[in-house]
Amino acid sequence: MESYAAVLNYAIPFFMALLLLEAGIAWWKGEKVIRSMDTLSSLSSGLTNVIKDVLGLTVVVVSYDWLAGEIGLFEIKSTWLVYTLAFIGLDFAGYWVHRLSHSVNYFWNRHIIHHSSEEFNLGCALRQSISGFVAITVFFLLPIAILGVPGEVVAVVAPLHLFAQYWYHTRLIGKMGVLEHIIVTPSHHRVHHAINKEYLDKNLSQIFIVWDKMFGTFQEELDEVPPVYGVTRPVRTWNPIIINFVHLWQLIKDAWRTKDWKAKFTIWFKPTGWRPADVKEKYPLSGIEDPYTYEKYDPKLSRAMQWWSWIQFTAVFLLMMYLFNNLAEIGAQQAILYGLFLVLCIFSYSMLMDQSRYAWAVELVKSGIGLVPIWTTGDWFGLNSFSPIATYALAAYFLLSVGVVYYFNTSEGGQKAKTGRLRTDSVTTI
Repeated sequence: MESYAAVLNYAIPFFMALLLLEAGIAWWKGEKVIRSMDTLSSLSSGLTNVIKDVLGLTVVVVSYDWLAGEIGLFEIKSTWLVYTLAFIGLDFAGYWVHRLSHSVNYFWNRHIIHHSSEEFNLGCALRQSISGFVAITVFFLLPIAILGVPGEVVAVVAPLHLFAQYWYHTRLIGKMGVLEHIIVTPSHHRVHHAINKEYLDKNLSQIFIVWDKMFGTFQEELDEVPPVYGVTRPVRTWNPIIINFVHLWQLIKDAWRTKDWKAKFTIWFKPTGWRPADVKEKYPLSGIEDPYTYEKYDPKLSRAMQWWSWIQFTAVFLLMMYLFNNLAEIGAQQAILYGLFLVLCIFSYSMLMDQSRYAWAVELVKSGIGLVPIWTTGDWFGLNSFSPIATYALAAYFLLSVGVVYYFNTSEGGQKAKTGRLRTDSVTTI
């Protein structure tokens, strides 16, 4: 927990620097690859994911250490060759977990967040899941477990393998010559994120593109088919918590509504998007038929509301970094409560970004909960030891935010744009 949080002290600034570099290059080239609220939604999703990971809120049914100890045929030392083997093994497992996420209804829920952005930039790479509560990657690590690759090697390589998937989420880099035949490039991954029929569920590899070519899921980016990004059943919200569970909620509703008892159980394991016939007929859903005529989700927020949303994000980010750097002092149980509060904060300001009429009420609840420890103890998880003024400033922020959100909610709440709805010439039923 604490070691992973320490790594984030270096990883987060590095990711943010690359994101700013991408924005700067795009501006210099006169290209528009970033939208303010879309990027804020992506960054907010990234916060929820690292909070979940740092706090260890995932059930590990079988640990890799146990698996390697039980089935490993050899005892091998941690040489550079073993680290390379572990990296390849993780990439092989990543391909199959990724393919499963695109192929099975239940597993799509844990992956939809990553595809939910209707842009393609380094920000959308940070859209990572909080809805995958059970780790399944270990079951695809059997090959290297049998070879006896040590658990400590996998633990070192795993974050490097994850971080290496960040850079290729960009439209600013074209095709890369011979590398197109070896590794996943931006061109390959643009195909993967596209909703064009030619591109759906292609290029599932994470580092080495050879897996797609071996297992029949490769598709080259075509000059005559410009990628259109998002999901075929658009989420139409900036709220990362809602996006994380929107597909699961639909599955639950469909399983409840169908009269077919077999379908109530099989729906979870059917291909992604499958729905029982009776439910599909009675409760049709809108999806994108023609990606080129779809209008992106883009509520028209005033510049002031956008600035306030970024201020809210910054406050949550600072509170998160305080948590990560004081985990030992705060303690595991209190840290979980702290982390859940941060997720509530993100849910709250995302509702305002969506111009929900209930945003002010959620903000009131959030700020009330935030004030409880300050009111009862005069402190905020040990913040007084650094600066008592900071605790008072945090209390003032909680009080101020309720008034500001209420103002925006009443002044702009009725102005939600119609963009993001499916135009009649792009609609199909699912």
